[in-house]
Amino acid sequence: MGATRVDVSGESFVVNGKLTYSDIPGSHGRAHGLLMNARFIQGIFDDRAHRERFARFGMETYDPEANTDALIAALPQWYEHGLRAFTVGLQGGGPCFTIRDLCSIDNNPFGEDGRSFDPSYEGRLDRLIQAADRLGMLVIVSYLYQGQALRLRDGRAVRNAIDTASAVLRNGGYTNVIVEVANEHTVGRFANHPLVSTKEGAAYLVDRTREKTEMPVGCSGGGGEASREVNEAADIILIHGNGCTRQQLYNTIKKARAWGMDKPIVCNEDSQCVGQLAVTYPNYASWGYYNNMTKQEPPAEWGITRGEDQFFAYRMAEGIGIAAAAIPADQQYFLQGFEPAMEVDGKRWIRLASLYPETIDFVEFVRNGSLYDIAYDEPFSVNFLGNWMQDSVSGEPGDRWEAKVHLRSGEQITKTAVW
Repeated sequence: MGATRVDVSGESFVVNGKLTYSDIPGSHGRAHGLLMNARFIQGIFDDRAHRERFARFGMETYDPEANTDALIAALPQWYEHGLRAFTVGLQGGGPCFTIRDLCSIDNNPFGEDGRSFDPSYEGRLDRLIQAADRLGMLVIVSYLYQGQALRLRDGRAVRNAIDTASAVLRNGGYTNVIVEVANEHTVGRFANHPLVSTKEGAAYLVDRTREKTEMPVGCSGGGGEASREVNEAADIILIHGNGCTRQQLYNTIKKARAWGMDKPIVCNEDSQCVGQLAVTYPNYASWGYYNNMTKQEPPAEWGITRGEDQFFAYRMAEGIGIAAAAIPADQQYFLQGFEPAMEVDGKRWIRLASLYPETIDFVEFVRNGSLYDIAYDEPFSVNFLGNWMQDSVSGEPGDRWEAKVHLRSGEQITKTAVW
C-alpha cells in the first residue's frame, strides 16, 4: 500500500480520504477536488536508435536515467505551487519543434508483439511513481502514443501491450496512478490500429485496462474532442485543449458535463496558455499545462524555469489559494526563447510570456529595427501555428529583438533580448 491513494467521488478527486487541496489552509473551495497537472510526458524517455541527437540544451550527452532523476528532483518545487499530478508516457510524446518525423524516434518499451516490457523503462517508471507517492502526488501513466504506433505490429500486439503495461502497474502495487490508455487516440498513426483509433475500440481498451489494473482509467482524443462512448467506459473524462480558444475549451467542458456522467473532467494536455485557467477553475475542470519547448523537447528542463513555467506555477497557486511570492510588475512579461541553451541548429522559438495574458491586445515582434511578425492570440509567439505550436526562427548572434506589448489598457511595454 502506497503513501498516497487516489479515489474518485463524483466529479472530485479524493486523496487519502480528503478532497484535493482541502487540507491547505485558506484554499478556495472551488478548487477542492480538482487535479491540477502538467504534461511531463518525457519523464522516462529514451531513443535507443538516435540517443546522440538529444545531447543538446547544454548537455554533452543524453542520459535517460539522469533525465528521470532530474524530474524527481524538481517535483517538490511543483508540489509547493499546487501541482498534484503529472502525465508520463510509456511511449513518450513528440519533440515536434525540432524533430518532425516522430516515427524516427525509438522510445518504446514494448516488443513488437506487445508481450515484453523493457526493464530499464520499468525501473525509471517505478522510481518516478514512488517519488510522487512519497510527495502526495499522482501519476497519469499514458500507455500509447501515435508516434510509436507502428512499433506494435498489429491489433493483437496493441491488446498485448495494454495487458503488459497493466501487469507492470498491478505488480508495482501503486495506489497513486491513473491510466490514460492512449494519448489522443483519434490522431496520427493510430489510424493504423482501429482498435485504438475508433471509439468502440478505445472504449474496449478502457474496460480491459480497468479490469487488469483496478485503477482509474481514461482515454483522450485530440484537442477539443470528446466521445460519449469512450467516456461512458472511463472513470475520468480526459480532454485536451490543444488548438482550442477559451470558448472552444469551455464548449468541450460544457459538452462533457451535459452527458450527466458525474465524473471528473480533466484536461491533461493543453498548452502554455495560462489564460485557459480563467475557463477551467470557474467551471470545475482540472487543467494540464503543456509546454512543448521546456517540457517536451528532451532533455527537458524539469524545474520551474523563468517565464512560462513561472507564470503557470503562480497562476495555479493563485487559483487554488496557495500563497506564492509576488512577481513584480516589471517581471510579469518575458521575451522567451533567448535562454543560452535554447538554440538548436541555429534556430530559436521566440514568444512573449505573460503572467496575465488577458491584459494583452497584441504583440509586435521587431528584429534589428524591422517588424518581423505580429501575434494577436496567446501564447503570443513568433510564427504562431496554434496555442501549442509555432515555427522556428533562424538568426545570428547579435540579432536584437524587441517585443512591443500593446496592452488592452492602451499602455505599451517593450521587452528586448539579443540572440
